[in-house]
This record gives sequence, structure tokens and C-alpha cells, in this order.
Amino acid sequence: MVASPEVLKEGQELPQLHAQLVVFAREVGELYSAERQRSRELEAALDGIQEMYVQTMKAFAQVVEAKDACTRGHLDRTQRYGMAIARKVDPELAARPEVAYGFFLHDIGKVGVPEQVLRKSGPLDSREWDVMRTHPMMGAQIIEPIRFLGEAVEIVRSHHEWFDGTGYPKGIAGEQIPLAARIFSIADSFDAMTSDRPYRSALPMEFAIAEIRAGAGTQFDPMAVAAFLEVVDEDGITVDDRDGGPVLASARAV
Repeated sequence: MVASPEVLKEGQELPQLHAQLVVFAREVGELYSAERQRSRELEAALDGIQEMYVQTMKAFAQVVEAKDACTRGHLDRTQRYGMAIARKVDPELAARPEVAYGFFLHDIGKVGVPEQVLRKSGPLDSREWDVMRTHPMMGAQIIEPIRFLGEAVEIVRSHHEWFDGTGYPKGIAGEQIPLAARIFSIADSFDAMTSDRPYRSALPMEFAIAEIRAGAGTQFDPMAVAAFLEVVDEDGITVDDRDGGPVLASARAV
């Protein structure tokens, strides 16, 4: 039986179509591989830019810290305290890089506070306190344009808010205060009390722990206080061999 011209034509075209599909598939695969490579290169470039931003912000924060010998080591210690508490309260929150960034950068706004206020050897007067209280908003304004820092902005802005609404800069209360900021306010206060300051010597750690316990529901979130006390009970507090300051034992490796 002789094949019709139509069938013969279709039979001849099938190998050509198959060959074209093979070429097309290969080209698509090569294009996909090239796009994946470009995507990896862009991701690497973005990671490099993000790291550059973070390191720049950390350098600014360390410049502020270096102005006052009494606060040296404060940024590292409070970050470690905050992370230890955060892991008790919400491990998923603690795993977010921007939270650790916010803890370290919390005082970056002090770059705009005059040195004579930062280093004053006695208590601040009312006008000086007004100046000092600008640093959370100033810090938030500095890092807010860096979008990947995310929640770090609210930690910087809100770490001096009180649970009862009497803090600053906005006077927000309870769960209006971001959880990470509520956690960090304990770390910040603990280190402030247990460190030498121009106007007083470091307070005993037992006193600082008692003050934090007493502040549950007023200055501090009771849930975060409970987590702090749990960390203290489980791990205790030792002297950090890196800077000689007190440190929660579970925070030493942070």
C-alpha cells in the first residue's frame, strides 16, 4: 500500500519537529541556567550590600559607645542578654537577624546627643533629659530607610517605652509595644544597673534582678520578666572574660 502524499509529508515533518523541540528545550535549559546564575550573583551582591549597611550602622553605634568609657561593652552585652531572653519568649523571633541587629543598634540615635550630655558626671537636669530622650526617634530615623532591617527600627524606637504607658518617646503601652522592644528593655535596664555610670558605681546584680522583678507590669512586660528570671535561675550570671562585665551564662556564646 502506497502512503498518501499527506501522510508522507507528515512523516517527513515529525523528525524535523522533534529536532526543533530538542533545540528549543536545550536553549530554554541554557537560559534557565544563565538566569539562575545571574540570580545567585544578584543575591550575593545584595547580601554584600546588606552586610555593608549593617557594618556601617554598627560602626556608628560603636562611635557613640566609645565616647563614654562607662558604656563600653554595653552594646555587646545587651545584645547577648536580649537574645537569651528572646529565645525563652519566642524562639522564632530570636532567629530573625533583624532582631539581633536592633538589639545592637538600639542606641545609635545617641550619635546626635551632645557629648557633654552623654558624659555628664552627675544626674541630668530636665533640659538635658529632654535632649537624651530624643535618641530613640533619632535612631529610628537613621536606620528606617534600610528596609531589610525591618523590626530593628521598632526596637530602636520603642526600647524605652514602659509597659504601663509612661515611657517614651510615644507613651504606648502593653502589646502596642513591639515584643522585641519589650524584651530588650529588660536587657538594657539590667546592664544599665550593673554597669558603672558617670554618676554612680555599678549596682549589685541581686539588686538589679530584684528591680526587674518588681517592675513587672509597670516598666516591664510580665511575660518577658518571667523569661528573664527563668534564664537567671537556670544559668546564673557570671563575669564575662571578654570585657569583665556581668553576663547571663547562656548569653556567653551569642
